[in-house]
Amino acid sequence: MEFFKIRKDIPFMRHALIFNTISFITFALAVFFLFSRGLHLSVEFTGGTVMEVSYTKTAEVEKIRTTVSALGFTDVQVQNFGTSRDVMIRLPAQKGVTTAQQSEKVLGALKAADSEVTLRRTEFVGPQVGQELAQDGLKALGMVVLGIMVYLAFRFEWKYAVAAIIANLHDVIIILGFFAYFQWEFSLSVLAAVLAVLGYSVNESVVIFDRIRENFRRYRKMDTVQIIDNAITSTISRTIITHGSTQIMVLSMLLFGGPTLFYFALALTIGILFGIYSSVFVAAAIAMWLGIKREDLVKSGNKKDEDPNDPNAGATV
Repeated sequence: MEFFKIRKDIPFMRHALIFNTISFITFALAVFFLFSRGLHLSVEFTGGTVMEVSYTKTAEVEKIRTTVSALGFTDVQVQNFGTSRDVMIRLPAQKGVTTAQQSEKVLGALKAADSEVTLRRTEFVGPQVGQELAQDGLKALGMVVLGIMVYLAFRFEWKYAVAAIIANLHDVIIILGFFAYFQWEFSLSVLAAVLAVLGYSVNESVVIFDRIRENFRRYRKMDTVQIIDNAITSTISRTIITHGSTQIMVLSMLLFGGPTLFYFALALTIGILFGIYSSVFVAAAIAMWLGIKREDLVKSGNKKDEDPNDPNAGATV
C-alpha cells in the first residue's frame, strides 16, 4: 500500500555528514545534561509511600490529585486501579516524615473532601526496592541491545548491526537527555516507553536495510550511495503510513490520556520522531561509512536476482 510514489531518488546521503554532525551535537548535549542534571526519578526508583484508598462512588482522580498536591507534595501519582472507586496514591519520600505521618495527613485531607473515603492499605517503598528496579531496568536495556545486535548480525552483516545499534542508542540517549534537561519525571512507564522505542526504531532500520539488500541484487551498476538513496526513497510512503498512524495514537494518549499516561506518551513521541530521523540519517549513513558493499549481502550474483527493467542489469559493482 502506498499513498504516493516518488519517481526520482532523493539524495539523502549527499547531506549525511551535515545531519550526522547535528546528531552528534544533540547526542553530546543529551549526555551532558544526563551527567550535569541527572534524571528526576519517580517514587518507584527513589522510594516513598504508596496508599490505596476506596470510595463509595466513582473517584474523581483530578480532584484527588489537586487535594494531595495542595498539601505540599510534589510529583504525586494518582491513578485508578481495579475499579473506578479504588485509587492508588504514590507520595515521594520526605526527610523527617514517616510513612504513617504522610498517610494520616493525606487521608485527613481526603476525608475533608469526602467523608466516606476509606484507607485500604499503606506501605513504604524503600530506596533498596528503587535500586533493584533501576538495576533490572538497565539489565533489560542491555539484553534488548544485545538481542538486536545478534539478530541483525545473523540477518544482515556486522556492519549493519553496529549501525543500527548506534542509531538506536542515539534515540534512547536523546530521550533521556530531554527528560534530564526539563526535569520531567522518569518512571517505570517511561522506562517501558524507552524500551519500546528501541524495538520501534530498529524495525525502521531493518526495513531500509532489507531494501538496500534487495537493491544490491537488482541494480548492479549503482554505487552504494545510489543504492541507499533509492532504498530510503522507495520506503518513504510506507514510513509515512506506519509512523503517522502510530504517532496519531500516541498523540491521543499525550493530549487526552491525563497525567498518568502523559510522560509515557511524551517519551514515545520523542522516540518516534527521532527514530525516523536516525534510521535514515544515522543508521544508513553509518552503514555507508563502514563500507557496506554488495558482497556483504549477496553471496552469489545470479542473473535471476537482476531486475529485468533495470537498464544497468548485467554490469558488476
